[in-house]
Amino acid sequence: MTQDVDIHPLVSPWGRFGLYSFFLDAPEPAIVDTGIASSPADGMVPALAELGRDIGEVRWILLTHGHIDHLGGAHALWELTGRRARVVIHEADAHLLRSRRAHVDAYVGVRQRYLHDPDGVDTQTAMAEKVISGEMEPTVSVRGGDTLSLGGGVTVSVHSLRGHTAGSVAYVVDGRGAAFVGDAVQVHGAANGFPGYEDPAAYRTSLEYLRDELRPRELYLGHPYRGADGEPYDVALDADGARRAVRESLDIEARIADAARRALRDGLRETDSPYSPFAPVATELGYTGDPTLEPSPFFTTLHGYREAFDAAG
Repeated sequence: MTQDVDIHPLVSPWGRFGLYSFFLDAPEPAIVDTGIASSPADGMVPALAELGRDIGEVRWILLTHGHIDHLGGAHALWELTGRRARVVIHEADAHLLRSRRAHVDAYVGVRQRYLHDPDGVDTQTAMAEKVISGEMEPTVSVRGGDTLSLGGGVTVSVHSLRGHTAGSVAYVVDGRGAAFVGDAVQVHGAANGFPGYEDPAAYRTSLEYLRDELRPRELYLGHPYRGADGEPYDVALDADGARRAVRESLDIEARIADAARRALRDGLRETDSPYSPFAPVATELGYTGDPTLEPSPFFTTLHGYREAFDAAG
């Protein structure tokens, strides 16, 4: 049976691209992802008022993963609900909700190795303080296979979509096939023009699961990701759009994987290129974006291939 839940995109402008959350008008209303610290008060409150709803009615805060533009507003939103909403995140990303420092550590562990920015740690620390509204324990830590009840017979199933982060998930409105995937479907990336994922093998497996098993009838993205032609996808896709977005995501991942393997087999070399040590990959792919723009998906992604290559010996 199709579950009748009205779905409303909620946009929060920030940086070079918009952040998208979604309001599920269920018996126990939910918001999927929260933008940054200012998003609930500046964006969600007036948007819900236009729908004739009050943010204090929200009973579920569903986080698709732990990046700051998706959980930064979680504490602020929770406060606006009178602390009545349950905050949900996959257990593998829960540390990013508990600690601002965890975001800085993630930067130091990967991107700082390539960006070599002497002010990088200070910048990341200041960013975490500004855009993450508060540290908190999740009310509910989930895994793939879990089910949440939004009242009135409306259920949401949790599907693990590891790759973009270890704790990336899809929340699917059961019976309707509406899947909220955050950043788990990257296509050709957002503003930086390059897809970002931490674990390439897991990312590809998750895309194949979406294509072959989940097959959503509606797909909701966290950003207006771009296709091969540079044109942005809508954040709300029908079944045909969903299949195309997943197919394009798989196609570009395969191209990046091939280029990365060749570069890694030939041996990485430090050069003056801003893409160093992955300049051959950028050249082969024709990528001309600025790899220093945070969150620097170019280096995050290629570091993932490097780790897999090194682990394979």
